[in-house]
Amino acid sequence: MSIDTELRVPAEIADLVFRSARTVNTFADDEVTDEQVRAVWDVVRWGPTAMNTLPLRLLLVRSPEARERLVGHMNDGNKAKTLRAPLSIVVAADLDFHEHLPRLAPHMAGARENLAGAEAVRERMSRDNAFLQAGYLIVGLRAAGLHVGPMTGYDAAGLDADLFAGTSWRSIMVANVGAAPADVEGFGMPASHPRQTRLDFEDVARTI
Repeated sequence: MSIDTELRVPAEIADLVFRSARTVNTFADDEVTDEQVRAVWDVVRWGPTAMNTLPLRLLLVRSPEARERLVGHMNDGNKAKTLRAPLSIVVAADLDFHEHLPRLAPHMAGARENLAGAEAVRERMSRDNAFLQAGYLIVGLRAAGLHVGPMTGYDAAGLDADLFAGTSWRSIMVANVGAAPADVEGFGMPASHPRQTRLDFEDVARTI
């Protein structure tokens, strides 16, 4: 029996978002529009988070001035690829996510007030759940036919002090986003860079 027979989506969809998708460093010059990102968010916002907190925040870096500021905080190996990406998204966690709980979790009376004085708890919750949402975001962008290069190689404290000064947002990664260039084989990587293997189910799962 093929594994694909156990899935509820066509095999080409599984290929698009997982099996054929690649982390990319080179993009076509095509613009990534706000409408595209909005459409992705409209889907991925439905992914589960603890208490429906939805702490993920997105800073879309478009202008040359903003991109130069962002690149100034990236590790050397990530500077050039960030400069040439059509769009860079600073993916962040909102430490003050609890302010939205009366709207997002009205059934949990007092949740905002209980978390208001628990900054360490909010920091942990925001980071854990924002990383969870970041995974949804990457899959959502791939589902929109876009390619993603997520990175954590940057000066987070410097970036936050610069781009998020005076806010409760804290960066967790930077994702370069765009369409694949026409001269790249497959889903975003040269043929000279073969797809690396993954662990099998037997390597990662136990039944008790």
